[in-house]
Amino acid sequence: MLQSKIAGIGYYVPKNVYTNQDLTRFMDTSDEWIQERTGIKERRYADRIGETTTTMAIEASKIAIERAGTTAQDIDFIIFATLSPDYYFPGCGVLLQREMGMGEIGALDIRNQCSGFVYALSIADQFIKTGMYKNILVVGSEKHSFALDYSTRGRGVSVIFGDGAGAVVLQPTTEEGKGILSTHLHSDGAEAEKLAMYYPGASGGIWLDNKPEWPEQELGGMLMTKEMLEDGTAFPYMDGQAVFKKAVVKFPEVIGEALAKNNLTPADINLLVPHQANLRIAQFVQKTLRLRDDQVFNNIQRYGNTTAASVPIALCEAWEEGKIKDGDLVCLAAFGAGFTWGSALIRW
Repeated sequence: MLQSKIAGIGYYVPKNVYTNQDLTRFMDTSDEWIQERTGIKERRYADRIGETTTTMAIEASKIAIERAGTTAQDIDFIIFATLSPDYYFPGCGVLLQREMGMGEIGALDIRNQCSGFVYALSIADQFIKTGMYKNILVVGSEKHSFALDYSTRGRGVSVIFGDGAGAVVLQPTTEEGKGILSTHLHSDGAEAEKLAMYYPGASGGIWLDNKPEWPEQELGGMLMTKEMLEDGTAFPYMDGQAVFKKAVVKFPEVIGEALAKNNLTPADINLLVPHQANLRIAQFVQKTLRLRDDQVFNNIQRYGNTTAASVPIALCEAWEEGKIKDGDLVCLAAFGAGFTWGSALIRW
C-alpha cells in the first residue's frame, strides 16, 4: 500500500530583520510588551519591491526539490497555501509553475490561512496514496508586511506577523509504517469574523509616502473608501482573546485525535511542530499534553507568525538542526482564521 513521505524540505526567509525595538519607530510599543504577549523578538520582512509571495516560495521550493533528489521538471502537481497572494487572482501556484519552468501540470491554490500547510499536506497525501501523482510540491508562503497597519492602532496585529516560505516534496513509499500516518482537518465558521480581513485589496498603497486619493469602489455590495484606510477597517482584524481561547482547546484536541487514530499517546511524540501563532499558545498546549521542552519546536521568537509558511519553516529548521531523525514520530498541528485547524502525524 502506498504511503506519502516527505522526500525533501526547504525554507526561505527574507534578509531584512525587524526587531521589536525597530517597531517602536512606528508605534507605541516596546520589546517587553511584545515578548510578554507573543514571545516574539524579531521577524523578517520581504523587500518592498521585487520580493513577493511567489519569489520566496520559489527559493524554498528549489531547496526542497534538490533535497528530494529530483528536478522542477519532475514535479507533477503543485499545492500552494497562502493568504497573501501576489494577485487576488490568479493564484500563486501558476506563477511558481511558470517561473520554475515546470510542465503544464496542475496547480491548486488553497486559502486556509494558518492551517493552510496542514490542509495542503493532507490533500497531497490523498493524491499520492491513490497513485495519481508521484512528486507533489507543497508550499506555504506569506508576505504579510505589505498589508499591516504599522500605527499604534494596529500594533495588536502587526507586531505578530512576518514574511517567509517553506516547501516540501511529497513522494510515495511502500515502506511499512513510514510517512504520513494520518491527517485530520476541521473548521467552524461561527466566529469567522474574529480573525479576518474584510476588504481584499484595500491596503495596497500603505507603503506610499504620499497616499493617492482612493476612489470609492463597490466590492460585494460594500464601499471601499479612503476613510477605511484612515479608520483601520481596511486592515486585518483580530480578537486576540477569542482566538487564544479557541486555539488552546482545538490544538490539543486535534493532536489527540491523530494519536488516538494511530493508537499512540503524547509520550510517543518525538517532536511536535505547532503552527507558530503565539508562544503562549504553544506553551499552553505543551503543558496540556505534558510534553517536555525537547518534544516541542518553536521558532516564533525569530520569525513571528508566518501563517501558512510557519509549519514548514519550523519543520525544516528542526530537521536541519538534527531534532528529527529517521523513525521519529513527528506531529504537525495548526489553528487559524476561519476558524480552521488540523493535524498530521508522520513517521519520519
